[in-house]
Amino acid sequence: MILHLILLFGGILLLYLGAEWLIRGSAELGTRLGVRPIIIGLTIVSVGTSAPELVVCILAVLQDSPELVMGNVLGSNLANVGLILGIAAFLHPLAVAPRVVRRDIPWMLVITLVTVPLFWNLSFGRLEGILLLVILAIYLGLLVPKARVEGEAILKETGERRIETLKDVLVPVGLVAAGSVALVGGGQGIVRGATSLAAELGVPELMVGLSVVAIGTSLPELATTVVAAARKEVDLAVGNIVGSNIFNLTFVLGGTAMVRPFEISERVLMVGLPVTFAVSLLLLPLAIHRHMIGRTKGMILLAGYVAAWVILS
Repeated sequence: MILHLILLFGGILLLYLGAEWLIRGSAELGTRLGVRPIIIGLTIVSVGTSAPELVVCILAVLQDSPELVMGNVLGSNLANVGLILGIAAFLHPLAVAPRVVRRDIPWMLVITLVTVPLFWNLSFGRLEGILLLVILAIYLGLLVPKARVEGEAILKETGERRIETLKDVLVPVGLVAAGSVALVGGGQGIVRGATSLAAELGVPELMVGLSVVAIGTSLPELATTVVAAARKEVDLAVGNIVGSNIFNLTFVLGGTAMVRPFEISERVLMVGLPVTFAVSLLLLPLAIHRHMIGRTKGMILLAGYVAAWVILS
């Protein structure tokens, strides 16, 4: 019991430090390269905060626990939209960039729908994994060129290059790397400690994945988003959540399937995926309205998360 608590609280500390380093490094790197924070949030930060989900899913599938894989991914996406954005909106109103409403949220919704036919036969193999990774490649292929054009425009506006020495790049990259490592380590500490405690209570594997493991692996997103909101990097906060959900459905599921194909339960297909889509869909009208997510909308997202749990349980 003591060891489990040490893992739990030690993981929380690592998550906070990792989020702080990742936010500071990625924001500084984006500034020096002339890349807008929203692009950094949708790429570098999203990959870093999705790393715990990938590690946990690969370990779970190698240990023949496929329910933990789906519970982790779907539960993380639910927590990202309902719990994390809801909490972050209480700390500071979150501005939503128009491009997120026009492009990134629709991509998240479409990818969620695409997973339904891929799981229709209640199995997920390497071919399905490749399809999801191809979708991710297409998404990034559309995102990166625009980021490059925007970056050049920003640099022209300022009239100067922000990178003068190798240190100007190595320091923020080092912070991003250290933050990512700390997030993975912290997430694993929390998951191991919390999962062991939950196992002693005899909780079903799918529910452990949807609750303890999902929230545990979503703590990097929570820490990163809350820190971003507190530092008023609001573009980074929203971009991190949307990007993380896209990476969870493509990079994490696809990467896991490439390691080992796995089976899913009918409940995941008929209940888990529809509920995840419904909560994700809730974000779109809230983001469209005034392109701002304030405290009232944060309460709506939290209510959606609670409603999802009532249905899933």
